[in-house]
Amino acid sequence: MKGVVFNLLEQLVSRDYGEDTWDALLDASGLDGSYTSLGSYPDEDLAKLVRAAADALATPADDVVTWFGRSALPLFAVRYPQLFTPHRSTRSFVLTLNDIIHPEVRKLYPGADVPEFDFDVRDELLVMGYHSPRKLCAFAEGLLLGAADHFGERLTIEQPLCMKRGDEHCVLEIAFAA
Repeated sequence: MKGVVFNLLEQLVSRDYGEDTWDALLDASGLDGSYTSLGSYPDEDLAKLVRAAADALATPADDVVTWFGRSALPLFAVRYPQLFTPHRSTRSFVLTLNDIIHPEVRKLYPGADVPEFDFDVRDELLVMGYHSPRKLCAFAEGLLLGAADHFGERLTIEQPLCMKRGDEHCVLEIAFAA
């Protein structure tokens, strides 16, 4: 996993809970916290930090990961406005993940291993398949919620299939409120 992910997590934890909390999470997870944005680090480091945060907050790990995704999206919008300005809606933005956003991520962070998505567009429902061995569908859900916040929209997400429940891939059903 690229260090930029850890840098974002540190920034958000420090902003929302204080720098002492970040230090406590590092201590609880047994990590030193030295992450460079272009460096690559074991996925397990993120899992350890998430477990430490879940324990500290007495909340499910997936809720921590969803918070992280939702909170990170506004930072992405500030850092990479060129990816957001062409869009007026969450749906339009999300449909560019495979063809525009992830290729840009790979340019900025060589070696980045990003998930693959497939889409089925139905009236007011967007069905998004998520494929990644990392099983960070909760992060994708958080990013979707953050995108809806960014575009001033409301959406609901159902997940009828999830790799963490033994399914081959995850499916997120995204309903946009009228």
